[in-house]
Amino acid sequence: MPLTVLLSPKPASGRRLVQLLIACALWLPLLAQAVDVDSVRLWRAPDHTRLVFDLSGPVEHTLFTLDNPDRVVIDVSDTRFRADLTSLNLTETPIKDIRYAPRDGNNLRVVLDLSTSVNPDSFFLQRQAGAADRLVVDLKDRVPTASGPPPPVTEPPAEATGSMRDIIIAIDAGHGGEDPGALGPNRLREKDVVFQISKELARAINARPGYTAKLVRTGDYYVALRERRNIARKMQADLFISIHADAFTKPSAKGASVFALSRRGATSEMARFLAQRENESDLIGGVGSVSLEDKDEVLAGVLVDLSMTATLGASLQVGDYVLKSMGQVAHLHKHQVEQAGFAVLKSPDVPSILVETGFISNPTEAKNLASSNYRSKLAKQLLKGIEQYFNQFPPAGTYLANQRFGTGGGVTEYIIARGDTLSEIAKRFNVSVIQIQQLNNLNSQVIKVGQTLRIPAS
Repeated sequence: MPLTVLLSPKPASGRRLVQLLIACALWLPLLAQAVDVDSVRLWRAPDHTRLVFDLSGPVEHTLFTLDNPDRVVIDVSDTRFRADLTSLNLTETPIKDIRYAPRDGNNLRVVLDLSTSVNPDSFFLQRQAGAADRLVVDLKDRVPTASGPPPPVTEPPAEATGSMRDIIIAIDAGHGGEDPGALGPNRLREKDVVFQISKELARAINARPGYTAKLVRTGDYYVALRERRNIARKMQADLFISIHADAFTKPSAKGASVFALSRRGATSEMARFLAQRENESDLIGGVGSVSLEDKDEVLAGVLVDLSMTATLGASLQVGDYVLKSMGQVAHLHKHQVEQAGFAVLKSPDVPSILVETGFISNPTEAKNLASSNYRSKLAKQLLKGIEQYFNQFPPAGTYLANQRFGTGGGVTEYIIARGDTLSEIAKRFNVSVIQIQQLNNLNSQVIKVGQTLRIPAS
């Protein structure tokens, strides 16, 4: 027998060969082991369909399209398909069927049969924050589709004219799609909790004359952090509010918080931790593309710096109203608005706040957040804080400004706070010091804490 022949001439060399054979026996299964597709998940967004292949390890892949009929073909090296496709809901997606088969030995070919042509994109995501290796395929609609009916809008009373616009609130439910956010007891997922709170808040806002609420994401799909704030700008929002329910390493951490953007870094260790966690969502959710927009924003940052200063001031003010109102139903983690470098808040011209409705890692707060009754109460308090701010500072040209100041709504009232100067207030509201002095009959730039100033529309 071959083994006997190998061992018979020289025992010493025979032992060496046995060692080599044992080593090969141990290594060969590892070298030959293919990556498994463990599961496949699918989400439909307003303008694309995302398909996620959960993998047992890293892979290399190629993607191409075929027409007549339309198909997307994905070739994955050294991979086996172990997933169950029966639970996938292909309704309202361009995918008619998903087929797969081995190719060239150990490789895998996946074919997406389509009902219409798409612009496909794909990328690989390494393991991140507890998520497995993933292959992500985005099928971008060539013809934009509606994302469903918008939330109902309550029309203003008859005295509002066509020139008096509503105050627009952009509500961003954090995470979504393949990014579940933080996880709580009983499989409670942050993305689900905050989406329910966001819908409650939108319903409450839309029931108020002079207000319109718009959801940044209207379903269970992921939106990149930069895109969330860009959507708010396209909505011409007067306020962007991002809703979250995060977790901390200790289950004892508790309390709701409100954050505004920090230009110098986080104001507390907790704020720094949460900001880092949220900023990693793009790694978890998977943006997977590189574009020149990054360079443009760096250059544009020099030009929008002054605008961001005024926006940040407004963000801190509305955040203070919202925090105090939320404190009537929720335990507060801090009693002042915190500041941190949340990427989603970096809009140069839309006042933006991030609301942590509680810690989903805290058993008591998780139980509250899982309650529809509590979520409804919380949404009402968020609305109360928003209304308190805009009753004080209604944007010029809005129905609310018209109701308070008369036709045109060209004047806003501002109460002087400690540390304010007339020049800083003028910069914040984008008007001149002289305009403020003339409207308030001021002979100098001396102002007092608690004094009410009338600010002309910019």
